Amino acid sequence: MGKTYEIVPEGGITAPKGFKAGGLHCGLKKTDRHDLGAIVCEVPAAAAAVYTTNLFQAAPLQVTRESLAEESVLRAVLVNSGNANACTGKQGEEDARTMRAELAEALGVPKHQVAVASTGVIGELLKMDRVSSGIAQLPAKLRGDAQGSDDFCQAILTTDLVKKTACVRLDVDGKTVTIAGAAKGSGMIHPNMATMLGFITTDAAISAALLQELLREATDVTFNMITVDGDTSTNDMVIAMASGLAGNRELSRDHADWTAFADGFRYVCRELAKAIARDGEGATKLIETTVTGAESDEAARAIAKTIIGSSLVKSAMFGADANWGRIIAAAGRAGVPLNVHTVDIRLGDISVLEQSRPVAFDEEAALEYLKGDTVAIHVDLNMGSGRAVAWGCDLTYDYVRINAAYRT
Repeated sequence: MGKTYEIVPEGGITAPKGFKAGGLHCGLKKTDRHDLGAIVCEVPAAAAAVYTTNLFQAAPLQVTRESLAEESVLRAVLVNSGNANACTGKQGEEDARTMRAELAEALGVPKHQVAVASTGVIGELLKMDRVSSGIAQLPAKLRGDAQGSDDFCQAILTTDLVKKTACVRLDVDGKTVTIAGAAKGSGMIHPNMATMLGFITTDAAISAALLQELLREATDVTFNMITVDGDTSTNDMVIAMASGLAGNRELSRDHADWTAFADGFRYVCRELAKAIARDGEGATKLIETTVTGAESDEAARAIAKTIIGSSLVKSAMFGADANWGRIIAAAGRAGVPLNVHTVDIRLGDISVLEQSRPVAFDEEAALEYLKGDTVAIHVDLNMGSGRAVAWGCDLTYDYVRINAAYRT
């Protein structure tokens, strides 16, 4: 079956009807890059979110949980970079609530309809005079065009080298529905939802409850399937907002266009997740690991995650070393059953292991393949129908350099 949605390469977070975004520099970063941004919906939007599993959850996550617990509706999301506002005690919580209240007042919306997100250095108090000054200026910076999306994307970056967006369009009840996303993430990335900051907007009519279900399902096969360094952040979450302004009949799982919408939603999540993996700190290549033939999808996910998270596998890929022993060793410690006599492994189209036995292969051809900017690892367990895909990046000298001086 062909795609049921159209990919919109130029589409940004403001592409769905009803959304504006913007960003500015308020002085949290040492450089003059934007460090404060917002997404705003002109109507109350059905909202959903997933959060990091790290027990040390930053103050902005606690405040956002409070907002969505009161009513699963958002009018705005406020994000700062350069400071995580994590492990900052009562003062940090007060600062996050102040951010929420100040943007709500500036926009004239209830404060519980504002979410807050932060990213950056852990353990430092926000310079709230600068944040408050920036919030006061934000409404004038909001735009519903590509510039608004671009300014917002710049405002959420930390060690990221590139902005990360994705967008699709599809027909629902004969109406054009748009789904768009923006994300940041480069380090402290591990598949244990959430693993970065992600923001998804759509103009589809969908209930908050169903949007929450879809976000969790999509997260399991996209954002939860990436890793850069095995560390799960204190701050990360993904927020989805649906304005309902496309004019379609409210989506349900029985809706004729539900599958197309869900496919498009997953595509946006998947592209954002892959972009984060590709932009891993110091990375030179994207690694995609596909596991097939597992006893279940869950088992396949466990093995794919273990392979993509292995420092030895990641180091081998950086060195363009076709060391399949590191791949099979990672598979064997994933904590799920496998038949040690039936495993096949390919690097791209190059078979290196069949039925758990080495296969003679062209080392020079493998070297050239592994030098590329995308490497595909295929592992077939030949046990069942379970399948999963995970994404990561190589482990380089630059990763250590970047993180050795992250705070200073």
